[in-house]
Amino acid sequence: MSDRHPIIAITGSSGAGTSTVQRTFEEIFRREGVTAATIEGDSFHAFDRLQMREKMAEHEAGGENRLSHFGPEANLFGELENLFRHYSECGRGQRRKYLHNAEEAAPYKQDPGTFTPWEDLPTGTDLLFYEGLHGAVADGEIDVARFVDLLIGVVPVVNLEWIQKLHRDKSMRGYSTEAVTDTILRRMHDYVHYIVPQFARTHVNFQRVPMVDTSNPFIARAIPTADESMVVIRFANPKGIDFPYLLNMVHDSFMSRANTIVVPGGKMELAMQLIFTPFVWRLMERRRQLL
Repeated sequence: MSDRHPIIAITGSSGAGTSTVQRTFEEIFRREGVTAATIEGDSFHAFDRLQMREKMAEHEAGGENRLSHFGPEANLFGELENLFRHYSECGRGQRRKYLHNAEEAAPYKQDPGTFTPWEDLPTGTDLLFYEGLHGAVADGEIDVARFVDLLIGVVPVVNLEWIQKLHRDKSMRGYSTEAVTDTILRRMHDYVHYIVPQFARTHVNFQRVPMVDTSNPFIARAIPTADESMVVIRFANPKGIDFPYLLNMVHDSFMSRANTIVVPGGKMELAMQLIFTPFVWRLMERRRQLL
């Protein structure tokens, strides 16, 4: 952790809602004049798309079916920790992009599913902003979370997460229900050991809970909307959080525990703006005092 070169990280699995948090922070940074060096978690995968398929085939041929983007074998945990450490020390580091589709790949004249070359972070940034799967991951001596000044977990209840993955992979990637189910099962070991434990290390957690029946996610016809959900927001340390102000500003919200506020799903972005803007103010004020 560093007052001079702070780091904000959002951690959560695909489809959890991390993009909503990222959009919220982009708006806060724009409004407050904060220059952020942005890091995409997918850029720290160990293999490109073709290599990953080859590795999975090798594992399956050997009777092993647990390789996933959630676990250490398919990711550069050490390199991610080194980036966080280096940035916190001197505000420098390197990044690359993972090109998910043809639209992202076109400007680089590369194939989708590949990485751009590593390049230096821009100079003169105010903070590092990470969004991905492993912002709080720990594996052996690797502990990414220890360098993060504001760590945010975003996770739906598991049935909702599965519904979102099923609908996304079937509609956008043309997968069958059976194929998506196989992926969920293959990733389960790494999900339990490398994704779930991160949410005990975060400073703030957002968990979306649907208010409709999701008891069988494999036959759900639609993803529950934000207005059909509530969001549980848990603070690891509630000291300094102005809960009366939040309750007054976010209508129909309530406290479920001394460190937990529940808000309507449609008000999640508003709640994020109210909660995180003061955090960013404090980080930038400490940085200005040192500089």
